Amino acid sequence: MPSIVPSFRYVWLIWAGAFMVPWSVLFVARPTLRHSMFWASVLTAPFGLTELAFVPRYWNPPSLFDLAHRTGFDIESLIFCFAIGGLALAGYRVLAPDAEIALPRQSRTLHRHRWHLASIISPFLVFGVLLILPWNPIYPGILVLFAGALASGLCRPDLWRNELVGGAMFLVLYAVFLLGLKLLWPGYIEERYGISAI
Repeated sequence: MPSIVPSFRYVWLIWAGAFMVPWSVLFVARPTLRHSMFWASVLTAPFGLTELAFVPRYWNPPSLFDLAHRTGFDIESLIFCFAIGGLALAGYRVLAPDAEIALPRQSRTLHRHRWHLASIISPFLVFGVLLILPWNPIYPGILVLFAGALASGLCRPDLWRNELVGGAMFLVLYAVFLLGLKLLWPGYIEERYGISAI
């Protein structure tokens, strides 16, 4: 394991916490979104526990109390997943407030709407199966996101545009934060991510 550059010790905490800045701005500025935003965050926070699959094969961050190295998961991952869950839900609704489409009552009995539970479960099943393969875990992680989006889109084809635009918006936000990480802490990505393994 590479030695920890002293200035890198709290980078993961600062970077994960930085996602709470836009989260907090949206939460304060948009009272009508608070309830759904909060619950989206609460429900996505446990995905931070998937760090067990990613540390140290995908990346190896210094974390509070050295939890990532000692246990495979960390507090920062829970903060990160909490923040991105609410941002993913609220970001698109703020920029395109008329885009939310309620399913008409008469459409709710269509055959494809019987598969919503399966579409929610599918990413977990896909991730479990793909983790068995000798791939770096980031690849199953990426494929799981696509599987979840595809399953959701098949149940609600009227939401394809929302999914694609919302995904693109989040990609831009994440890229900005990643570029910030590279600019503020040069060498962190090269030292802490298993680039040679991916």
